[in-house]
Amino acid sequence: MKVSGFDWDGKDPRGLAAELRALQPQLDEVSDAVAEIIAAVEDEGDAAVLRYEERFGTRPGSLRVADGELISAVSALQPQIRDALEEAAGNVTDIAQRAQMIAEVGVATASFGNADREDAEEADGGNVAISRQSVPVAAAGAYAPGGKAAYPSTAIMCCVPARVAGVARIALVSPPGEDGRVNPLALGAASLAGATEVYAMGGAQAVAALALGTGSIEPVDIIVGPGNRYVTEAKRQLVGRVGIDGIAGPSELMVIADGSVEARLLALDLCAQAEHGEDGLLVLCASDQAQLDEIGRLASELAATRPSVNEAPLALVKAPGTEPALELANALAPEHLELACADADSISEGVRYAGCVFVGRNGATAFGDYAAGSNHVLPTGGAGRFQGPLGPDTFRRPITRVTITAEGARELAPVVATLAEAEGFPVHGESAIARIDDEEGAK
Repeated sequence: MKVSGFDWDGKDPRGLAAELRALQPQLDEVSDAVAEIIAAVEDEGDAAVLRYEERFGTRPGSLRVADGELISAVSALQPQIRDALEEAAGNVTDIAQRAQMIAEVGVATASFGNADREDAEEADGGNVAISRQSVPVAAAGAYAPGGKAAYPSTAIMCCVPARVAGVARIALVSPPGEDGRVNPLALGAASLAGATEVYAMGGAQAVAALALGTGSIEPVDIIVGPGNRYVTEAKRQLVGRVGIDGIAGPSELMVIADGSVEARLLALDLCAQAEHGEDGLLVLCASDQAQLDEIGRLASELAATRPSVNEAPLALVKAPGTEPALELANALAPEHLELACADADSISEGVRYAGCVFVGRNGATAFGDYAAGSNHVLPTGGAGRFQGPLGPDTFRRPITRVTITAEGARELAPVVATLAEAEGFPVHGESAIARIDDEEGAK
């Protein structure tokens, strides 16, 4: 691990958060390369996707996985792995259905121009009715990292909420391995989770293919899922042409510790998140320098004996207390925040900006990554200030319907006309007033 130390006086938490973020490779470093890939996919379609797959990894024999192979992938899983995937998928489904599903229909009515609006609403239901209906997108794309490693858990985290939301077409993409095929574990998980299509492709070219469409791939309405800098930057550049879940890039973990949780547990938590790659960010914050040094030393020792742990940056921040540490967390808005403190429950009430908060000694981020039922597709890069976890609501959009009675039109038309005239759009007012004129003429 690349360890850095910060002796912080508790002032300017936003400034320190910016310094910590600077430890990560920046998205704009790959902007030009990603733009080139997107342009090539838009111009050449499948040919460009296959060319980039070959350049960055392995060229698949076919981009789309055969439907029969997708269906049979579950039965090919080892029983123990299948059981674990089914339990994880069941937990994510249960949480999505219980806690994350937004209301499908909401109706608000009002009566305007009445002295006693409550009496008028009781009498006729109001002269203006606004309905807000939630409907799923038609097609969703899900990105599950792959190649050298398999991420069946991400297939579950992306596809299950889409299925719960009612999305009819769920297309999952994952980079092929050395054999040119999607990893069997990811394929089995995709089938269990409800994917209707799977494609052997990854990187910025996969995001571009889902967003723009190619000869063999129909475009989707929204793309979700985590990825490296190239994947994240491709989503950022294509937003507007396609919807995205938000910025879900390299993994991040901040731990606030007070000495009440064993140092080795926290060192393992930091190493676990470093398994995701070198682009992530690890932050350990405590008021005791000896505690920081001990956990940092253990993390480095554990990492040295575990080949899966990458050289991610680890910042050891000495803070003047738990309250300033919490202010730093809110300024950083980390993807994962562990509160390894004796009074973690009360401290958690002060968290305002984070992707997911893990509370107390047993709150290891690894539980959320796999089986707790919470979603591990979370905002990174500070996007936790305005974005939340992936859930069914990500795949649904509200549609508003307005119904105005004749009485409502009589009450509102003069208001519309006055405001429209003030804004320099008189025809807006004319359009509204015409409803009154037409009604009077019809009498």
